[in-house]
Amino acid sequence: MSSTDKALQTQLANIETRTGKTLKQLFAVLKKAKLEKHGEMVKFLKTELHMGHGDANTLVHMYRADSGETGAPAAKPKAGSDPLDAIYTDKKQPLRALHEAVMAKINKFGDFEVAPKKANVSLRRKKQFALIGPGTKGRLEIGINMKDALGGDRLIAQKPGGMCQFKVWLTEKSEVDKELVAWIKQAFDAAG
Repeated sequence: MSSTDKALQTQLANIETRTGKTLKQLFAVLKKAKLEKHGEMVKFLKTELHMGHGDANTLVHMYRADSGETGAPAAKPKAGSDPLDAIYTDKKQPLRALHEAVMAKINKFGDFEVAPKKANVSLRRKKQFALIGPGTKGRLEIGINMKDALGGDRLIAQKPGGMCQFKVWLTEKSEVDKELVAWIKQAFDAAG
């Protein structure tokens, strides 16, 4: 089982613990709410069950993907399934090795939540500290949430209001260096 699978299993178990409901019960709550849009379901879970955004988003993804939006749960991911398989397909597949190289460094920081999305993976503590996924032009895109940092040629500042304050693009493993790891570590520390 990959570290992403383990992290997802841990996140789902934590969701059950925090809400006091099994995933089957949570899926039933979503079905009863009769909401159709992903964002509406996330907002509902955050408001009604006081879930954090990462947990609510992951639960909605599981609910929709797993049941075809019928609400019939298969509570946990299938054995051997890896959310990265869906993200790194076709032309994006070569970027998976870069993703795994980055994750190998981040996994040394300590505990955090991995929330697979449709096109990337969100990394969270109390708040999201990074977003990793395939970008444009055959590059791996890493979004980093850091305040009080100065952007530059490599650490590209983003417009206010986006998912991340900075982005870094990688094309080869040598770019998973001390500088990149230090930026992500700074964001990790600030998020927890």
